[in-house]
Amino acid sequence: MTNDMRTASGDRPTSVERQGDVDLFVTRVFAAEVERVYAAWTKPALFMRWWAPRSMGATITDARMDVRTSGSYQITFAHPSSPTGMTFYGRYLEVIANERLVWTNDEGGDGHGDGPGDGGAVTTVTFTPRDGATLLILHDRYPTKDALDQAYDGMDGAFPEQFSQLDALLAYPAP
Repeated sequence: MTNDMRTASGDRPTSVERQGDVDLFVTRVFAAEVERVYAAWTKPALFMRWWAPRSMGATITDARMDVRTSGSYQITFAHPSSPTGMTFYGRYLEVIANERLVWTNDEGGDGHGDGPGDGGAVTTVTFTPRDGATLLILHDRYPTKDALDQAYDGMDGAFPEQFSQLDALLAYPAP
């Protein structure tokens, strides 16, 4: 199933597509060079400004990101429905600057973030230069069909919103 979404502002479309039982692909072209897009994914101060979809009422209150192979991350969200916040964590399995990031999503695991079996998807993000722009492909591979079915609810709207927020961040000159 493919969902090619344009936001109300008419910006570039985000494609959200399930492939098979356990794979989800999200694709978008950003009007910024790879280095800027990559920085938005790897620098906590930038990441915190765009990752949480605003329509969901969540904000990122803390982002600890040791972006290197075998490094870890911990992202904490605040939401009115959760007085203690929600923390997501994992480990970077592969980091190739300005080309590729691979990490675990271990929110359902043992907290060690040491492998794909920790309960969540393994996410791969690739950054490909395209004439001054960046083709970004996000691939989530879930451990089971049921895990993807559960996670997919709302993703067809969340990813386009998140990527529109990233577009807005990238529209400003680099600091």
